[in-house]
Amino acid sequence: MKLSFGRTLAALAVVVVVAAGIVFLWLQNRQPAPADAKAGDVVVATVNGQKVMRSEVEMMAASLPPQYRQMPMQMIFPALVDQVINTKLLAGEGRKQGLQNDPEVKRRIAMIEDRLVQDAFEQKEIAKQITPEALKARYDKQIAAMPAEEEVNARHILVKTEEEATGIIAALKGGGDFAALAKEKSTDAGSGANGGDLGWFRKTDMVGEFAEAAFKLKKGEVSETPVKTQFGFHVIKLEDRRTAKPPTFEETEEELRTLMERELSTQVLEQMRAKAQIERFNLDGSKVVEEKKPAENKPAENKPADTKPAEKK
Repeated sequence: MKLSFGRTLAALAVVVVVAAGIVFLWLQNRQPAPADAKAGDVVVATVNGQKVMRSEVEMMAASLPPQYRQMPMQMIFPALVDQVINTKLLAGEGRKQGLQNDPEVKRRIAMIEDRLVQDAFEQKEIAKQITPEALKARYDKQIAAMPAEEEVNARHILVKTEEEATGIIAALKGGGDFAALAKEKSTDAGSGANGGDLGWFRKTDMVGEFAEAAFKLKKGEVSETPVKTQFGFHVIKLEDRRTAKPPTFEETEEELRTLMERELSTQVLEQMRAKAQIERFNLDGSKVVEEKKPAENKPAENKPADTKPAEKK
């Protein structure tokens, strides 16, 4: 556990350095926010008298990759504060040398600022349209277009050889109890302990061969022959079947939000590109010559036939 935790912190340190370079290169060129700029904001460190606010640490945390954003703040907080301190120290020394006025630094800051303003603009514009009502309407439309899907409740007994599976089928035909045989013989420890019970599942939830065999059975039937998959040989019993319930709005809300954000972002950008005057140039600075599209073959216009007799030669 200690080794794993240490590796996590080491990886986090690398990620934090990258995040710091992106976020604080832009922030450090601005005046520090006053302590009361954000309700509940507090000082979490000072560097040569300069305050490090909790909001700065939270902003850096928000810029981390998803796997690190899911970690408890208490766990990553010390590493984040250390990196803010390091950044302020190094940035302070850089300013003493006048590096904030270096043309290349200014160019990079402008690029980062463009990206941050772009993100803020997209979030602001999209937030206007992704209302609870819009999400619910999208959900209703999606559910209405979703075809009814069947799911089954089944049991299985998994063994290594076809001979074993054939013997189990014979035992079942002779009156053997499926659940008891599953507990005794199945190599699938999870379902075997529960009498082979797999619960409810859809066709796409299982490997192809297994799903095909299970969905062909009628309620109460057992597979006549062993079903081979990559896991071994199965004996399957179908307990029941039903029409699957569609996912609830709450289960799909975040997925729908992400989908609508992506669609609206593309839509806004396409509208802006359509109105903009854009010129493109090659790597050497020469203007891109647009290839002319071949003329479409239009059908010949219907003209009145020439009724004059052909001239004799």
